[in-house]
Amino acid sequence: MVYGCLYCSQSYLKTLSTLSFADSKTLKEEKREELFETLKLNDSIGWDVDVIDPRELSAKMLKKNKINLNEISHSSAMGLIDRVLKMGVLLTEVYIDTVGDAGKYEMKLSNSFPSIKFVVAKKADSLYPVVSGASIVAKVTRDRALREWVLDETAENMQRNFGSGYPGDPQTKSWLEDHKHHIFGFPSLVRFSWGTCNSYFKDAAEVLWESDNLDEDGGGSNNKNGKRQLKLSNVGFTTSKRSEEIESSGKGRCRFFQARKLEHLTYF
Repeated sequence: MVYGCLYCSQSYLKTLSTLSFADSKTLKEEKREELFETLKLNDSIGWDVDVIDPRELSAKMLKKNKINLNEISHSSAMGLIDRVLKMGVLLTEVYIDTVGDAGKYEMKLSNSFPSIKFVVAKKADSLYPVVSGASIVAKVTRDRALREWVLDETAENMQRNFGSGYPGDPQTKSWLEDHKHHIFGFPSLVRFSWGTCNSYFKDAAEVLWESDNLDEDGGGSNNKNGKRQLKLSNVGFTTSKRSEEIESSGKGRCRFFQARKLEHLTYF
């Protein structure tokens, strides 16, 4: 996922409308590339991007204390603003395409950057040329990253015809179908937290992970049906009676961590 920003002087804002910027989704790839190259040659415009790896997105969205896509997007935008300010750019007004409730988002930004006037609006990339330019920067960067992506996986049947990567693209759907694995899911290019992936996981193998965390009431890890985690001895592992009692009662730490003498660290 790529987030982009564009910055220029106040006096140059009107000139942006003459550069034929538009919502990147409405432009053909060739036009986006052309506009991006024009933008890069213009000394009156600065730009930056925040590229977030699909694995990082999945890790944040699927961990125990989940971070949703809106929060990730907000953090990315705020990070870009902070980065531009640290370059020495004097930001007085910032225009942003909303993610979630526009009013709440604007308040969040204003609280973090009180000296800046924020305009947060739906479809801002089709209303304000500066946001249109930022969307072009983000889209071109994303498309180039996909074209140059080096797949970590080396299976013989791996191929790169993954299309645009958007949910409605038949080529993308076909690629997901051809590259799903009933245990490992998808190649690392795919964001596992992507809603489009859910239908492909119906036939996936269910894995119950041992947890190092105890419930608040002191009990052990429970599965989705509220039952205690399966004892290791039930699946062919031999354990001492004492360890088995600890596991089945949910008291104490999981045998996996006990056997390896792993401990929690509060500082490094």
